[in-house]
Amino acid sequence: MKKREFLKTSMILGAGAMIASPLTSSCMNADAANGATASLVATDDEGKFVQPELGYAFDALEPHLDAMTLEIHYGKHHAGYTRKFNTSLEHEDLHSTDIYKLFASVSKYGEGVRNNGGGYFNHNLYWRFMSPDGGGEPAGKLAGAINESFGSFEKFKDLFSATAASHFGSGWGWLILDGEGALQVTSMPNQDNPLMDIAGVQGTPLLNIDVWEHAYYLNYQNMRKSYIEAYWNVIDWNFVGALYGEAAG
Repeated sequence: MKKREFLKTSMILGAGAMIASPLTSSCMNADAANGATASLVATDDEGKFVQPELGYAFDALEPHLDAMTLEIHYGKHHAGYTRKFNTSLEHEDLHSTDIYKLFASVSKYGEGVRNNGGGYFNHNLYWRFMSPDGGGEPAGKLAGAINESFGSFEKFKDLFSATAASHFGSGWGWLILDGEGALQVTSMPNQDNPLMDIAGVQGTPLLNIDVWEHAYYLNYQNMRKSYIEAYWNVIDWNFVGALYGEAAG
């Protein structure tokens, strides 16, 4: 069996094991409880967090993101964070399935909850922000908000790219809606995210990019900027726009 055929077959066989009912959480408004936001977290019948479906084959984002990187990233790294997150919650004797409440008081818990919970959730977002039909520019209310906040889409793109590229070490670049209803671009280290009470800049995540080396090194080696540039070709602006609509109300 050829490598590409194997990857597609593995994705089909593995998808069934990943399906779970979405978590209803304390979200920004009523629409978010049943919309895009609700699809970001999933639990099984025992209340354990599980990886949401990837939603596309490992090779579906080529040539921008290669199949082998996605297979390892999703199947090893993300799966590991999911497993360790559940273990950390058990260790802390935490039984909440509301990840937003957990993040809002994450400073009260051990590093395992913060690091593995962030690794679990940040990757859930990351996969949803990409699509084989992605790329282009946002439309509608999101496009208007980007123009108002940054001057133009190109200026936003330049800022987001520069922020992600210049982040020291491992971490994430973010577009968020802050508590004042304004869009901001920021970056955070390791597996931190803007929902956490330890975040320097807090807000609702609307877009992220993983700048840990495991996200791009097989194809782009040390050329982080090239990976970031390729990422713009796969961003699912419909999903980002849905998150913005739910968050902005």
